[in-house]
Order: sequence, then structure tokens, then C-alpha cells
Amino acid sequence: MLIFYAPSTGGFYNSVDHFKNLPEDAIEISEEVYRELFAAPFLNKCIESDGRGRPVLSDLPVDRTTLQGASEKKWRDAQLSITDRLVIRDRDEMDDGGATTLDQTQYTELQAYRRELRDWPQDEFFPAAGHRPVAPLWLAEHLQ
Repeated sequence: MLIFYAPSTGGFYNSVDHFKNLPEDAIEISEEVYRELFAAPFLNKCIESDGRGRPVLSDLPVDRTTLQGASEKKWRDAQLSITDRLVIRDRDEMDDGGATTLDQTQYTELQAYRRELRDWPQDEFFPAAGHRPVAPLWLAEHLQ
């Protein structure tokens, strides 16, 4: 079986399944080249055509917004994780019927902050770090 690459479509074709329907610009490539190109997504690469129409691996363009968005989501996830223990502790204390570490106002503010964190990726200013949700001032002392 022969393998072909067509620059016009960016697609791969084989001689068995596409024998009668190969694009006009299809060029034969070796199985070794095909295997290397097939790994492109796993190598954070893309397939492009060189000046002769042969497929080559190229670095994916860096999309700063995507990178910044991923970074902001990691920050957001960390903030949610850090505050999880406060919510859990407060619920446990309520279930025990005793006093809670957080008063009702603090608990409400904490839940509002956590809601803002969950909504942060949909915010019109996302992923600008200067527009992150702001934690209640008292929260830092409870996270120590």
C-alpha cells in the first residue's frame, strides 16, 4: 500500500482506499515519514507543506490568549481548592450543631467569591489577571 499527502487538502491518502480519487497534487511519502507526521498533535506540532509541496512538521503558533487563559484557569482552580476546606469545615461544624468557624456573613461572602471564581472564565475580561475575582479581606487569616 502506498501513502500520499496532498498539500491542497492537508490530507493523507492511501492507494487502496483512494486509488481513483487522489487529489491532483498528491505526492507519495514513505511510511516512516507518515508515522512521524501522524505524531504531530502529540508533539505540539502541525503539518505544513514546504516549497515543493512535501509535508513537514512545524511548531504550532503560540496563542498568548490561550496560554494566559490556561494559566488563569489554574489560578482559579487553586483558589477553589484552597477554599474547599473552609466550606467543608463550616458544613461539618453546622452538622455537629456547634459553633462555626465562619460567621454567616463570612460564609455568604466566601460562597459569593467561589461563585465568581467559577464564573471567571466566562467573564468579558477573562483572562486579564487584573480583573480576577477578589477574595474577601478576612479570608487570608483563615487560610493560614
